Amino acid sequence: MNWYLKVLQQYAVFQGRARRKEYWMFVLFNLIVSIILGFIDAGIGTFNAETGLGLLSGVYALAIFIPSLAVLVRRLHDTGRSGWWILIAFIPLIGAIVLLIFLVQDSKPEDNKYGSNPKAIAA
Repeated sequence: MNWYLKVLQQYAVFQGRARRKEYWMFVLFNLIVSIILGFIDAGIGTFNAETGLGLLSGVYALAIFIPSLAVLVRRLHDTGRSGWWILIAFIPLIGAIVLLIFLVQDSKPEDNKYGSNPKAIAA
């Protein structure tokens, strides 16, 4: 939960670096909240099968869009890459696989142009 709140506190901060744990814990918690909101939407009748979203899950998706991009950019910075590498996801199939590989890689142990190593700070 702390990792999720940390990302939300840095709502639109695209500078710096984010540890692998910070990114994936945010993704996990985000997925859990989305599933719960989907069940609530289905239960209260606000789920739309055509769009695949309900009222609550749609509002949540809009609210979490910018923090998700920000933590993704910071994660790419942690691997020594520019945030513009997000655009590789627009290449069908191959782009998403390459981006996933970038996201699961370990941090660069040394400081880089995006900041100091967050693992060294946390240790």
